[in-house]
Amino acid sequence: MEGSKGPMVILDYPGGQGGGMIADRYQDQVLDKVFFDYYGQMSEERGQVVFQKDRASCHHAKTTIACLERNCIETFPHPSSSPNLSPIEPLWHQLKTLIQECSHPPMSLNELKSAVQEASNYGVGHSHTCQAYERQSFGSSAANGGHMKY
Repeated sequence: MEGSKGPMVILDYPGGQGGGMIADRYQDQVLDKVFFDYYGQMSEERGQVVFQKDRASCHHAKTTIACLERNCIETFPHPSSSPNLSPIEPLWHQLKTLIQECSHPPMSLNELKSAVQEASNYGVGHSHTCQAYERQSFGSSAANGGHMKY
């Protein structure tokens, strides 16, 4: 697992009224089905592992926090209103860029899922994200907490 990326999870939920990622869906589709096994493997390999989540409401729901605590998941605190300090933001930017550069843009949900998986396998990577995170951490201080480009 050394140098590996975490598993890609393509979420399945309805859009529109009542859609969106709610705590129950997040716990079922991400934490229970994928994350806890991966976290356990990483903990065995590396010792201490800290999980960083962003400020999405499903990540901070009482039931999600209880679920993480029940499974002894240590979380990294994330300051509110600080997307510049989230390592996931440059990763999303890189993924979107790779998909937009496709010679044949995805026209269906299945094509989009394939394009996301291919982009993830091709070039969305850990080292780029770490370098971007370092730039953002220092840049955020220089911007006095203001907006920055990725």
